[in-house]
Amino acid sequence: MFAACAAWGLMSPLGKDAMAHGISGLALVSFRAVGAALCFWLTSLLGRHKEDVAPRDLLMFFFAGMLAIVFNQCCFTIGLSLTSPVNASIVTTTLPIVTMILAALFLKEPVTNKKVLGIFCGAIGALLLILGNGHAAQNGNGNLTGDLLCLTAQCSFAVYLTIFKKLIQKYTVVTCMKWMFTYSAICTIPFSYNSVASIDFATLPLDIYLNIAVVVLGGTFFAYLLVPIGQRILRPTVATMYNYVQPIIASIITVIVGLDTFGLMKSIAIALVFLGV
Repeated sequence: MFAACAAWGLMSPLGKDAMAHGISGLALVSFRAVGAALCFWLTSLLGRHKEDVAPRDLLMFFFAGMLAIVFNQCCFTIGLSLTSPVNASIVTTTLPIVTMILAALFLKEPVTNKKVLGIFCGAIGALLLILGNGHAAQNGNGNLTGDLLCLTAQCSFAVYLTIFKKLIQKYTVVTCMKWMFTYSAICTIPFSYNSVASIDFATLPLDIYLNIAVVVLGGTFFAYLLVPIGQRILRPTVATMYNYVQPIIASIITVIVGLDTFGLMKSIAIALVFLGV
């Protein structure tokens, strides 16, 4: 889960850079869905054995794909285009809290004092990291619709982690993901076709192609290869706690490329996040 969330943290600035060069949010979602589907099918064909999936479970994979990939990615990407990056980052810190509530209701997962303390300790650290961003003031024009879409994305992923835990445990990771991304690609292509067709690929600089490749292979294929493993072993609430790693990775990358500095406040924020986890 740590590695997957680190990959998502790396993906955020690269995806934002691609969108700044003419790649729409819908096109990027389509690239992720189609690219990951191809990668998982290729991995499946290169594997040692094929795994049969019951017809009922194929239907369940469709709904899992809708929640974990289509609704999650589309809502967040569109929400990010409407609101500020700061607001969107703050909303992502609600995922462990929403998951804890859903897991307590549907899975009867115990809500312990230590778990509540850990979640809020991590949330405080993440919020300090986000609100302490030196460039926050430049992007402070939030939007209620955008914020609500980002929140919907977090709720969608929380429901997926809570409801489909047994389904993910039943099959191998590659089998689960190849079907989920196949359904997701089929559903996103009709809506994103015009956005993809309007891209002038001949004029795109090489670094944008590299950014898209990292988003598809790292932030999608690699991350979603690891998430089901964590989902099998960890309780849903614990699995989502690692979501707090994303703003840390994004902040570190921002410092490395020279867009921000690393001070005492960031050090305290990162320490709180790891303490919470």
